[in-house]
Amino acid sequence: MEQPSQDYKLIFEKEGVYLHTNAKRSNQDTTIPGFIRIVERGGQPALEWSPLEDEGRSAPAVLYTKKDGEGGEEDTKFDPGYEPDWAVISTVKKDREHVPVRDSGQWSFSLPLSELYSLRRARFSLGRNFLVLTSRGGHPLPALHFHRGGTRELLRALQRYIILDQSPVDGRLFLAYPHDSGALSQSFDKLQLLDDGGSDLVSRFIQDPYATTFGGFSKVTNFFKAALKPPDSTIYSRTQDPSLPPQPDEEPGFELITCGVELGPRPDIMRGQPLDKWEEFLDPEGRVQNPERIKELVFRGGIKPSLRKEVWKFLLGFYPWNSTTKEREDILRVKTDEYFRMKVQWKSVSEEQEMRNSLLRGYRSLIERDVSRTDRHNTFFSGNDNPGLTLLHDVLMTYCMYNFDLGYVQGMSDLLSPLLFVTQNEVESFWCLTGFMELVHQNFEESQEAMKQQLLQLSILLKALDPELCDFLDSQDSGSLCFCFRWLLIWFKREFSFEDILVMWEVLWSRLPCDNFHLLIACSILESQRGELIGSDHDFNTILKHINELTMKLDLQSILCGAEAIYLQLIQCKELPVKVQRVLGLYIPSTSEDDSPDSQASETQRLLGQSQAGAASCDSARGPTYP
Repeated sequence: MEQPSQDYKLIFEKEGVYLHTNAKRSNQDTTIPGFIRIVERGGQPALEWSPLEDEGRSAPAVLYTKKDGEGGEEDTKFDPGYEPDWAVISTVKKDREHVPVRDSGQWSFSLPLSELYSLRRARFSLGRNFLVLTSRGGHPLPALHFHRGGTRELLRALQRYIILDQSPVDGRLFLAYPHDSGALSQSFDKLQLLDDGGSDLVSRFIQDPYATTFGGFSKVTNFFKAALKPPDSTIYSRTQDPSLPPQPDEEPGFELITCGVELGPRPDIMRGQPLDKWEEFLDPEGRVQNPERIKELVFRGGIKPSLRKEVWKFLLGFYPWNSTTKEREDILRVKTDEYFRMKVQWKSVSEEQEMRNSLLRGYRSLIERDVSRTDRHNTFFSGNDNPGLTLLHDVLMTYCMYNFDLGYVQGMSDLLSPLLFVTQNEVESFWCLTGFMELVHQNFEESQEAMKQQLLQLSILLKALDPELCDFLDSQDSGSLCFCFRWLLIWFKREFSFEDILVMWEVLWSRLPCDNFHLLIACSILESQRGELIGSDHDFNTILKHINELTMKLDLQSILCGAEAIYLQLIQCKELPVKVQRVLGLYIPSTSEDDSPDSQASETQRLLGQSQAGAASCDSARGPTYP
């Protein structure tokens, strides 16, 4: 064994990290156990792996020490955050001798962190994580398989030396940047997104993307435009010669929308009164006779609070619209039995069983943490030992049994709390949640493809509506609209008051007047801030700060009127770009008379007359429902 050199310092060490060599022995893949380490050699940090057989000693599972200048003591209270398969952290003895990784050996490697370009984190179906590292030379290193957990610990330790930024293209890919990228930390510090300082935002986002999004913003896509490029590619500026052809690596499938789109005047919209009658819509057996009329009334004015619980159960699919009173009683009985069967599944898991089920253990840990901080200002969830918190916890745990593939992702507690508040019933709130999740479950998938698609669609709409605003945002590196991520993720839950969000959601649940009406709401909010954004000396930082400070300052009724007015303005456009039509669900190739421009214009005039008169009906104005 080599002796440790004077300039060698071990910062992090994790045992149980394997290489899978794919060399066959007795028809089995060869796996080589070893250690992953972060070390400093002459003050330069490096990431190293060596096989266990190279070690002449027995090492603890996890080692972590502070860098010089951070107190020089052991970090005995290191809080790694959440990861289902994390290992236990042990303390480090300062007088312990460390043996540097040898440079020899078939599989050992040492990579200076300055040469780390990217890190991809993935997971096998059995729950084990593995990492694939790529150097700035473009050479991938052997995949590291964490049989005993600990990938997120490693990421946190790495974050002390480099910035790890999640790629906007692949949520599992992190790009490495040196810590001297001062503009990023400065941006976060100015925004005061985190109580403990902005420099920890990237680490927080890696550990907890949804929580970090709620506290600030999900990611600063344009700041890291290089994340979309390989190490040796050329980065082209937006200010390049306009006569040059578009580069092949630009966003694929993006239809050019210019100010050539001629939009007519935007109509004035009047909101209606809330739906305040229910019994008159029921036949003698309890069937809802005119569900479309009810949806129109809900879209125009919301629902009277005393009727909200009953109508929500229809809007969210708990009851079919054509069910009788007797059938609904039977449905409730069956759904109640089904709910408690699923609840018993997780309630009956012993502590010993749960210790061997890292996913369930992780879901429970995350739910318990989120429940303690969800809508605590509301009396239904305020105080300690509140039964509302217990119901919130139990419904979310049961949802994990209902949809174990998705499980629990942060943000779901925000969707459940209004449902539980309105229904005041564990079973009914659960089945309403399942109906709500049918609409938005893709928002919570790990790939975040649905979120990326929605941001792209929002950009398409805004380019058609207000090219000047888009140009301004682009000029300030805010054209990705990443500051709208939280809006779309949980349907504006954090932007409006609790009472307002009840109205907002029931309007959206009506699925009128078109697909993706929530994107028109986002456009309405952005356009309401147009004068403040363009008329002031805003830059990238202050735009983010301004948008984040809109929380609880927006007028719901004016925003909803603005969104509906935008819709009516768009459908009047004779040459509306196909991309816009597709976003709104208006593009239906047809040569029939019903789809002719004259027919569409006539329908538009009818809608305009109804809106300006404050009428509640908009029968044919409604586009296709959400998928």
